[in-house]
Amino acid sequence: MTRRHHNKRRMQETHELDVSTFLNLMVVLVPFLLISAVFSRVTIMELSVPTSAGGAESNKPNFSIEVIVRKAGLEIANGSFVEAAIPKKDDQYDMKMLSEMLVRLKARYPEKEDATVLMEPEIAYDYLIQIMDAVRGTEVQQEDGSDNVQKILLFPDISIGDAP
Repeated sequence: MTRRHHNKRRMQETHELDVSTFLNLMVVLVPFLLISAVFSRVTIMELSVPTSAGGAESNKPNFSIEVIVRKAGLEIANGSFVEAAIPKKDDQYDMKMLSEMLVRLKARYPEKEDATVLMEPEIAYDYLIQIMDAVRGTEVQQEDGSDNVQKILLFPDISIGDAP
């Protein structure tokens, strides 16, 4: 009889799981995660990758703007030969001179939208970003004597690759 009574008592007792502490944790944790998620951002730069097959664009002139980053300095080429070489100043790339040269190229070829940045191996990634920013656009002082600065879009479609 005692055994039967014991089994009956075990069947009647149902243990309930106390989830109130878990819910309290979620009430605090969810807003914290939502607030901190705002501060983590990912920036994506869109690049066009050059292709080896060029059959569709054979009727266009064979002119391209290439900025070649070398350890000694920068070179601006047109696809077949180097048009300008910009040596380093105080062991830094001369971004001001690069911007001036690119503005002149944009004035000669206003319809040109694409450029290629070619880098030698073992050059810091930071220089790639700085040069891409200079190729994409620059700021020019207004000619009317005021302190206004105008942003000029130069070559927004950038391809990257290894220097020859």
